[in-house]
Amino acid sequence: MSEAQVPAPVQGIVVGVDGSPLSIEALKWAARLEPTVGGPITAMAAWHIPASSAGYVSYPGIDWNPEEDAATLLQSALKEAYGDQQPEGLRALTVEGRPAQVLVRASRDATMLVVGSRGLGGFMGMLLGSVSRAVAEHASCPVMVLHAQGDEQAGESLDAQELTRS
Repeated sequence: MSEAQVPAPVQGIVVGVDGSPLSIEALKWAARLEPTVGGPITAMAAWHIPASSAGYVSYPGIDWNPEEDAATLLQSALKEAYGDQQPEGLRALTVEGRPAQVLVRASRDATMLVVGSRGLGGFMGMLLGSVSRAVAEHASCPVMVLHAQGDEQAGESLDAQELTRS
């Protein structure tokens, strides 16, 4: 497993963006938090081609550029979150790598990391998706995980036995 290549140290608030409604909310929360936590805001979209699919990318007749798709998705998310009033100093980065690895790497120099609890590929009914779980466990900075309104599992009380299980 290779380490994700994040360009230069990423300081301030890092936001994981996958185009899901919760990643749009994460961008909005980052703007609210910036005056207190400090900026700038760096919105990151990661893209990855699994080794098992690599041969299909260069298949004749397939015109697909995952990096361009990630950049388009990121710009669309920024437009939806901020309109024409983007926060000062906002950085938008597309990075090749697995999303959890990219975000954990970016957290090394960040003040805070903000992600949605589930993205576009999650199993419904799970409290956390694989990326939000990984960054919550491995990030080097505080992590804010946003849940959808009406998420029936978010905020459920746990009994003492559940809290002490390992």
